[in-house]
Amino acid sequence: MSEPINVDPSELKVMIADYMEKGFLENIVDMFKHDVKLYEYIGDLMKDERLRVRIGISALVETLALEDLEHISKAIPSISRLLKDQNPVMRCDAAYLLGVIRHRDSLPFLREATNDEDANVSTIAKEAIEEIELGIVRRPSW
Repeated sequence: MSEPINVDPSELKVMIADYMEKGFLENIVDMFKHDVKLYEYIGDLMKDERLRVRIGISALVETLALEDLEHISKAIPSISRLLKDQNPVMRCDAAYLLGVIRHRDSLPFLREATNDEDANVSTIAKEAIEEIELGIVRRPSW
């Protein structure tokens, strides 16, 4: 691994989101593999108002869960915080992504989400727990 990217975090998040909106997924995957500190930005990037960015971030996590298994768990803290978001769609997306990551460190967050007031969130969390415990590997949805 090379030296981490040395740019202001807020500028870097904007750049990643803008690249994602333009469809530069492969470039962003390479950036994350080059600088694993970027994993902590995934939760913030999921909150971007642009649908194409949010879908792209999901594709990013799906890709990195297959291609960078050693580091993908670094995204768990930023994604798990989204399970407390006011928006149930955001909570659903977070539960889904934690399931995609397939790391046992996600289980406490997912177990708590099974009690979510939104039935979709609790269902996705339950499915994610089952897949993690059974070792099911999700293939990219794209």
